Amino acid sequence: MPESTQQPVQPSAQRGYLTTEQVNERSKNLDRLSAIELVDLFNTEDNQTIKAIAGARAELAKVIEATAAGMRQGGRLFYIGAGTSGRLGVLDAAECPPTFCTSPEMVQGILAGGDGALVRSSEGLEDIAADGAQAMVDRGVGTNDVLVGIAAGGTTPYVHGALKAAKERGATTAFIACVPLEQVSAKADIEIRLLVGPEILTGSTRLKSGTVTKMALNIISTGAMVQMGKVYGNRMVDVAVTNSKLHDRAIRMLADLAEINYQAAAELLEAGDRSVKVSLLMHWTSVSKTQAKQLLQDQQGQLRQARAAASNPA
Repeated sequence: MPESTQQPVQPSAQRGYLTTEQVNERSKNLDRLSAIELVDLFNTEDNQTIKAIAGARAELAKVIEATAAGMRQGGRLFYIGAGTSGRLGVLDAAECPPTFCTSPEMVQGILAGGDGALVRSSEGLEDIAADGAQAMVDRGVGTNDVLVGIAAGGTTPYVHGALKAAKERGATTAFIACVPLEQVSAKADIEIRLLVGPEILTGSTRLKSGTVTKMALNIISTGAMVQMGKVYGNRMVDVAVTNSKLHDRAIRMLADLAEINYQAAAELLEAGDRSVKVSLLMHWTSVSKTQAKQLLQDQQGQLRQARAAASNPA
């Protein structure tokens, strides 16, 4: 019998030691559960996300502060990842312009494989570190920017390549993973470890890991925008009035904060070029639209400071 010339298969890097790849003892009988038992198990496991966020509170605060500081100097916030992690970054970035009236460049999500990977799996591209590094070059990432690399299992070469390149270019870097530092290290300025434990469906990090990642991104982007003056009290006063729902929200916001009726608020919003901030300043301080816009520009968009400046001119 002739000797086989086929080369032996080389095993991929072993990843069984990662928390995200381990078996969840509480779901070993997953395929035997009823529908209501499945729902209850998911609910119980998802409680781990709240604890994980609490465990990373200090690191999340550091990213918020770094992002706001960079944005005040013209910097941007970037998320980068592959698969579910990357898609979550794109989702959070896409929600910032309508919520906070930011330009699409201010918060950007970068996904391995580009837009096509949003709807069709292209996970193989996550293994190319050079592509992640090139993404930093293509977007001109620099000193005032913040890059948040997202990799649930912590090992994605595409993300690590981007982190290394961004750091070399002077950006502040943060790394989100759902495994402890001793399992996977990363050369990032801020380490965010969201430890939710093994998934109900072994290795499926779109579950608890995806949920806790979206929670973290919500906190980072919203927290940074609060510090940037995009919020007054708990109102999104920089809302972009781009559809009927947001138009109604802006009018109701004005009516409440200015203590006027709905119709008067609608007229005030139009007078202020559909800017809630401008409209409020005009109402509160009797300044013109042009003056209100200048006050906001002088105070870096901070409505409270602009109101105080209008009431107490130097």
